[in-house]
Amino acid sequence: MGKLTFGMMCSLDGYISDANGKFDWGQIDEDVHAFANAEQARESTTIYGRRMFETMAAWDTLAEDPDVSQVERDFAALWRKTDKIVVSRSLAQVTTTRTRLVRELTAGDIEALKASSRGDISVSGPTLAASYLRRGFVDEVSLYYVPVVVGSGRPAFPDVASLLKLERIEVRPFKNGVTFIRFAVRK
Repeated sequence: MGKLTFGMMCSLDGYISDANGKFDWGQIDEDVHAFANAEQARESTTIYGRRMFETMAAWDTLAEDPDVSQVERDFAALWRKTDKIVVSRSLAQVTTTRTRLVRELTAGDIEALKASSRGDISVSGPTLAASYLRRGFVDEVSLYYVPVVVGSGRPAFPDVASLLKLERIEVRPFKNGVTFIRFAVRK
């Protein structure tokens, strides 16, 4: 049985992108990327909202790009091996490897995914993740905190209006200042 996890890289003040929609302040060096690769390898399925999927779809072809680093090629290969579910009412189709498009995932769908999963299942994209957090579906939250404050932008936890209790279960600091923290969601 798999766990449903939510993970993002964010600023210290909790934003995944700044007020201009930029993420050029992210500090993804080889060490952080290698750790993220290991996290990706634990996943059997990733659930995406439309915007995050459109951002991540580039990984479908990056494994063959000679201009990207080896650690990026490794991530691209892992991304291609992972099953992907895109939850969107506006997309007409998806064409990336191992990807299917659905209009919604119900509570029953999430429970069935967890029960049949050979690895963890992640939800990627803060809006979709927030809806799953509100409904109590998410088992773990993992954040890569970048040591910057951006002041405003797109929050990692939009519309999570009720108390969400977390228990820290792992901390990993990186030389470049990024700190990874994994939390269990207390039910």
